[in-house]
Amino acid sequence: MRLLLAAVLGLALSAGALTAEAQVQADQVCSVACDTLDPSKAQEETFPVPEKVINGRHVVLHVSDKDAMAWASIDAGTTNDAVWLDRSWDGGATWDGLLGKAFIPSGWTGTRTLMYNLADPAGHRRGLLRACGDAAGVDCTAWVHTSVCAAACDGSDGPSGDNQPVPSATLSNRTISLHIDDRGMAWGTIANGTAGDEIWLDRSWNEGASWPDGSSLGRTSVGSGATATKTQLYATTDPLSKLYGGAVRACGRAVEGQNGSCTSWARPASDRTSAAADALMYSYQPYTAWWLSSWWNSAVAVTTLMDYQQRTRRTDLRWIVNEVFEKNKGVFPAGQKSGDALEGNFISRAIDDTEWWGIAWVEAYDLTGDPKYLDMAVTIANYVQGYWDTSTCGGGVWWDRERTYKNAVTNGLYIRLTAALHNRLAGDTVWLQRATTGWNWFRASGMINSAGLVNDGLTGSCTNNGQTVWTYNQGLAIGGALELYRATGDSSLLTSARQLGDAAMSSSVLSPGGILSESCDAAGNCDDNQKQFKGVFTRYLMDLADSTGDASYRTYAQRQADSIWQNDRDSLNKLGQRWAGGGTNVRDWRTQASALSGLLAATPKS
Repeated sequence: MRLLLAAVLGLALSAGALTAEAQVQADQVCSVACDTLDPSKAQEETFPVPEKVINGRHVVLHVSDKDAMAWASIDAGTTNDAVWLDRSWDGGATWDGLLGKAFIPSGWTGTRTLMYNLADPAGHRRGLLRACGDAAGVDCTAWVHTSVCAAACDGSDGPSGDNQPVPSATLSNRTISLHIDDRGMAWGTIANGTAGDEIWLDRSWNEGASWPDGSSLGRTSVGSGATATKTQLYATTDPLSKLYGGAVRACGRAVEGQNGSCTSWARPASDRTSAAADALMYSYQPYTAWWLSSWWNSAVAVTTLMDYQQRTRRTDLRWIVNEVFEKNKGVFPAGQKSGDALEGNFISRAIDDTEWWGIAWVEAYDLTGDPKYLDMAVTIANYVQGYWDTSTCGGGVWWDRERTYKNAVTNGLYIRLTAALHNRLAGDTVWLQRATTGWNWFRASGMINSAGLVNDGLTGSCTNNGQTVWTYNQGLAIGGALELYRATGDSSLLTSARQLGDAAMSSSVLSPGGILSESCDAAGNCDDNQKQFKGVFTRYLMDLADSTGDASYRTYAQRQADSIWQNDRDSLNKLGQRWAGGGTNVRDWRTQASALSGLLAATPKS
C-alpha cells in the first residue's frame, strides 16, 4: 500500500511540488543506481525501523535492500509539512541533511522524497540513513542498518575458527591481537593486562586510509581481577551496501596512561580464493559495472569471478554478472570505456577485445543457464567470423578491423569461442566446422615453435615472427584444443593440449624455477595488458587438469598457488605481478584477477 501511495504521490512531485528550498545541494552518490531514483523503481519496500509520529503525522523510512537505497514519506499531514532524509558517513555523529526535502502540496495529505543510496562503493564509504519530518516540530526515525551483517552481524559471539593474520602489537607488556574467523568475522583481544585496560576494533572501507564509521568497535575493558578480555565479532564485508574488501585492526589502551597501540590493518585470509575475490571486488565499480580503465581486462576479471563461483559453488557475487552485461552492452564513445568506440553488443574494432567478452558470456551462460548470455556470445562470434580471411596466410582471424596482423591471441580465442558455441547449441554443425578449421589453420601456421611454445604472431610473409612467448597465448592454445576435443572426441587434440601444457611447465622462459613468469616480470615493467596474462594461462591449465586427471598439472598449479600466497601477498590480500616474489612488484586489480586464477587452478571443484 505504501509503495502504491509513493507512486501516486510522485505525480504531485513531478508537477512541481518540490520548491527551490527543497532542492538541497549534496554530493550525488552512485552505487548500482544514483541518488534521486524514483521510488516507483524500487525492487522492494521494507520498514526496518519504527515510524516517527510528529503531532499526528507519520514519518516513515522506506528501504529497498535489493537496491541498497531508501526514501522517506510523511502522511496524515497538512500543506507545507516537510519530509527529508539525513545521511551520515561517520556512524551518525554528523550528517548531510535535508536530502530530497519535499513539502506536502495544497490539497494533499502526504508526500515523499526520492531514493538515496545507503553507501558509496566507489568512494569506499558506508552510510546510514534516517527519515526526518517537520510538522510543527522536527523529529527523525532511527538510523537504519547501524550494524553490518555478512556471515554474521556486528556484535555477535561464537567465532568459527581463529586466524591471526598480522603480528600482535605490544603496549607496556600487554599483547594486543587481531583475530579473524573462517567466515571473515573479526575480534580483538588484549592479554597480560590489568583491570581497566581497553581493547577495540577499527574498521576501514578504504584500506586503512580512514575509518569514520568504524572507530572503537566493541570497545571493552578488562574486568576486576582479570588480565585479558576480547571484543565481540564484527564483519569485514557489507554485501548489502556492495562494500567489499573491508579492513580491520585491533587497538588497545593501558589503564595507567593514555597511550594506545594497534596492529596492522588486515583482511580475512583463511580461505585463499575468497580472500582474493574479496580484494578484487574492492576495485569493482557497481554503477558502471566494470573495473576502471581497462575494457578487455574487465571481461577477463568478471570471467575469473564466474570461475570462482563455479569452482566454489558460491552465489553471493552472482548479481554482478547481469549488472556487467546490462550496463556494458550498449554504445560508448572512444575514451569512455575503451580507447576504441564501443558499438554495442561488446563490439569494437579490436577483434580480440570483442572475443574476450564472447568468452565471458559463454561462462555466464554456464553459470546461470540464462540463454541471453549465449545469444550474445553468438552475436559476438558472428561479428568475429567476418574477419576470418583465407586470402592472407590461407586463413586465420585478423587482430583488428584494419586487418594489420594475424596473431595467436585472436585465433586462440576464436577456436575456444567457436568450439564452445558448438558444445552448447543443440544440432550445430556450423560452429564445429569453423572451430575445426580454425584449429587446423593455427596448428599449421607456424606460431607454435619447435619448443612447443606459442610466439605472438605471423610476419607479413606468413611465418612465425619470433616475438615474445606470452603465457596467455600458451593458455589459449591449450583451451582451444580442449574445447574442440570435447566437441569431437579426437584424442589428437587432447595430446596437443598436453604437449602445450608440458612445454610451458618445463620451459625456462615461462616457468623459471618452476614458477610461472612473464618476460616483463623481472624488470617490473609489465603493462596493464601483460599484468593479466598469467591468469589466462592458469585458467586453461585448470581445464587441462580437470580434463586429464593428470596429477602433474595439479601439482604445478598448487606450486603456483602456494608461491602466490606466500611470496606475492600483503596483509590486505592484494596479489601482485611477481608470483615468485622479490624484486620490483606491482599490485592492482589486474594482477589481482590474474593471481585469483592462479589460486583457482589449484582448487578442486566443489
